[in-house]
Amino acid sequence: MTTLKLLQELVRINSVNPMLEASAPGETQLAEFVRDWCDSRHLETQWIEPVKGRPSVIAIARGCGGGRSLMLNAHLDTVGVTGMIDPFTPRIEHGFLFGRGACDMKASLAVCLKTLERARDLQLSGDVILTAVSDEEHGSIGTKSVLEVCTADAAILTEPTGLELCVAHRGFAVFEIEITGKVSHSSQPELGINAINGLGWVLTEIEILNQKLEQREVHPLLGQGHAQATLVTGGSALFTSPASAKVSLERRTLPGETRDVIETEVRNMLERIRNEHPQFEATWKISLHREPFSLELQTPVVQTASPAMQSHKLEPKFVGAPYWMDSALIAAKGIPTVILGPTAHDLHGENERIDLAEIQTLERVLLSIVRDFCTSGAA
Repeated sequence: MTTLKLLQELVRINSVNPMLEASAPGETQLAEFVRDWCDSRHLETQWIEPVKGRPSVIAIARGCGGGRSLMLNAHLDTVGVTGMIDPFTPRIEHGFLFGRGACDMKASLAVCLKTLERARDLQLSGDVILTAVSDEEHGSIGTKSVLEVCTADAAILTEPTGLELCVAHRGFAVFEIEITGKVSHSSQPELGINAINGLGWVLTEIEILNQKLEQREVHPLLGQGHAQATLVTGGSALFTSPASAKVSLERRTLPGETRDVIETEVRNMLERIRNEHPQFEATWKISLHREPFSLELQTPVVQTASPAMQSHKLEPKFVGAPYWMDSALIAAKGIPTVILGPTAHDLHGENERIDLAEIQTLERVLLSIVRDFCTSGAA
């Protein structure tokens, strides 16, 4: 089966994340396809399903021994398909393959599967491990669960990077801030406390925080951190002073900006409001937090990837990403991780597509990295 044929088969399988669309089927059918494809090629497989209906698959091309092991990571799930026509019917136009998941990230999954098959034939010294994971588009339960049973000397996350080496990305935290007021008839506001007024004060402070972040030293690959309100709610009815209001604050973080640092920012922000407005009352919590990621360029996997790219007439470019990826979870387990994948065209959009020529290039480069890394001695 060619890589193109494999990619077409993958796109035909609906693997929309059910946390993003309640009626979506999730990853089971695609995970079964990956497992069966690997089993039929005499690759070791392991089924990981910590949450029913949300499986991941580990597949291994065993080495002969004495070499370094390399993990390839690709996610099975996709975002939803609202607005798309025939999202699971792959079509080819002008050198691109269109369909949901084409670039995010079933093209990379197809390349990883073919690389695993080739690694088996090469009989390398070290193991090549594919972790085909669920839920990357939401809570990353797939990568978290496979890391409980699987490790390697290094990893390549094959998310889209435009065939550049991504060695850093931002983290993020979502703060849920709830402002408490007091109900009164709106004709007698002096008898109540308007929580929406408090919401306004919080929004002002968030903008001040963001301005301060924009004045800080620029990270060479990631720029600056950011803070912005992304969801607001408040009030219950007309003619009633609102007793509650809520705001979701999204804080994008840089390496070195720990959870303690950003919690202190929010704590101080709310304290400033209380000092100026004694009637202000608010509580907060972090509903989601992901650490930022960075990798030293001297790491063996980077030192292997750079010449491998050059051997295929690609000039290695080191970049950072503004968004978060599962690489941070892998790196947190002590596995040096670099991100390398194709270009994302209309990522999450109605015309998601992948350049077929880039798939061929990625396949050649990835095989070279695997061959060179896994034939060397242990790290």
